[in-house]
Amino acid sequence: HVQLVESGGGSVQAGGSLRLSCQYYGPALVANCIGWFRQVPGKEREGVAALYAGFGITYYSNSVEGRFTISQHSANTVYLQMDSLEPEDTGMYFCAAKATDCSQWNAYNYFGQGTQVTVS
Repeated sequence: HVQLVESGGGSVQAGGSLRLSCQYYGPALVANCIGWFRQVPGKEREGVAALYAGFGITYYSNSVEGRFTISQHSANTVYLQMDSLEPEDTGMYFCAAKATDCSQWNAYNYFGQGTQVTVS
């Protein structure tokens, strides 16, 4: 059984920062890759950052590179540090897991319930 739990969302002014947390519960082999996605109503879910856990290899979308940082805090916790936030970063943020091909955004198997981020 795989479970992902996000926390840390909230409201912030443009230029501010938030740190999201993703806790993973389940078999380790299923979650070699941990990704962060965001979605706004009417748009497709967008992959923004991914981590190849254990190796420290990271991937970012063009829209967030240089502003967001994904990192592994512990064996089952991954952070997404979001700096220089812009109103366009507003959305529901989900963490997700898969076994391989971390940078392939369209093949993540497991998703959490999401945490809302609002930038004004």
